Amino acid sequence: MNRTLLAALATTVALPVYADGHLSGELNLYSSRHYDTDERLYSDFEELTGVTINRIEGKADELIARMQAEGENSPADILLTVDTTRLERAKAAGVLQSVESEALEAAIPANLQDADNQWFGFSKRARIVFYDEADVSNPPATYLDLADPQYEGMICHRSSTNVYSQTLLSAVIEHYGEEAATEWAQGFVNNFARDPQGGDTDQLRGLVSGECDISISNTYYFARAVRKPVDGLGAEQLAGIGHVFPMMTEDQGAHINLSGGGVAANAPNRDNAVAFLEYLASAQAQQYFANGNDEYPAVEGTPLSESVASLGDLVEDKVDLSAVAQNVETANSIFAAVGWE
Repeated sequence: MNRTLLAALATTVALPVYADGHLSGELNLYSSRHYDTDERLYSDFEELTGVTINRIEGKADELIARMQAEGENSPADILLTVDTTRLERAKAAGVLQSVESEALEAAIPANLQDADNQWFGFSKRARIVFYDEADVSNPPATYLDLADPQYEGMICHRSSTNVYSQTLLSAVIEHYGEEAATEWAQGFVNNFARDPQGGDTDQLRGLVSGECDISISNTYYFARAVRKPVDGLGAEQLAGIGHVFPMMTEDQGAHINLSGGGVAANAPNRDNAVAFLEYLASAQAQQYFANGNDEYPAVEGTPLSESVASLGDLVEDKVDLSAVAQNVETANSIFAAVGWE
């Protein structure tokens, strides 16, 4: 690896020097991240290394299916996607490979990476409670509270087919077991103000319109809208919306979603792929995740963006997200049983 890259990344992790002393050639990136701010991640890596990044973008499931169909001839070097569920889906599909990297092991907390080192989380989003301050004086303090009958007809949420819903229920299963999670999911459904629909921004819009009084959303949707209006939803519209970082258990905090990636099983440019993952764990890249898309950096000690810091201190659930992802099939069975559409 060239000295420029080593110097740029040394503040966070110590990266290996490859036998030829530098990187060159290409990196074929399959990505379902759809954020314009990621352009800086790619251009800076190219500038630091001389490696040309070729991008193929699409929905996560489509990219995973494509990698499966391409098999040993797949040109993919890296898969980037969002949510632990999709990362685990890629692992189960056999399109990722294990990576031994002291740099990644040192930088990425153990609960934010696959047990077999096939994927690593590089940014986090807390899935928290938002509420209408004018109508709700006692917002849910825990995730279990979302099933409390006092909130009947008040809550907006996404559908059961959404990975954020699946991962949240999977985390409840991991902490409390299938039976308790089923009871919780039924109580949650009973409290819906409307049929599940839309994305996270739509849940916030439901609060603004008065269609619901409580909603669940990832933090970056709110922080981003406060920083810069998105389709007419900005700080002015969200002025009366409060938020709570709910506790998952007595000693475990807010549920976390990941954005992460792994090296493709048949990566033709494996050294470049490993270097790219290590770059994503660097101080420079972690700051882009924070400032560019209002996410929580995965590497501890990275400063937060002003919009995210304004939300207050995050106490997060430290559960092993690799273990959580194993519960998705059970979660889908529970969704069907309780009528969560």
